[in-house]
Amino acid sequence: METTCYGKKRHPFVNFLRYLGMGLAGVAAVAGFGFLFGYFVMLLWNWLMPAIFGLGLISFWQSVGLVVLGRILFGGFPRPGHRPHDKPWKHHKKCGPQRDDLKKWRYYGQYWKEEGEASFQDYVNKKESTTPETPNA
Repeated sequence: METTCYGKKRHPFVNFLRYLGMGLAGVAAVAGFGFLFGYFVMLLWNWLMPAIFGLGLISFWQSVGLVVLGRILFGGFPRPGHRPHDKPWKHHKKCGPQRDDLKKWRYYGQYWKEEGEASFQDYVNKKESTTPETPNA
């Protein structure tokens, strides 16, 4: 059984159902966005292209084909294991050292009251005494 961050154990069949549901939802979302995008391409083509270039009207499936063709020619398809849009700051975990670091923040208010405020005032006084004052223009 898989252990979660909170120490609860999850049955493997529950994990299977969870991942199956996420996979089906993902496939449905991709198909839905594909149909929606194809529909908007068809509307834009039929509105602009005949008037501007004298081209004929296209059907929904022709617009979906244009979207796929444009993706192949200009966008390519992602390689397995390669995710170019990942941001390094988005790779966080709910477990491990990062979670332990979050627990330390409960002491922040107490630290600020006891030591932080005085340290901050000392820092400001030090900076003000070394920085020459400039008149406002």
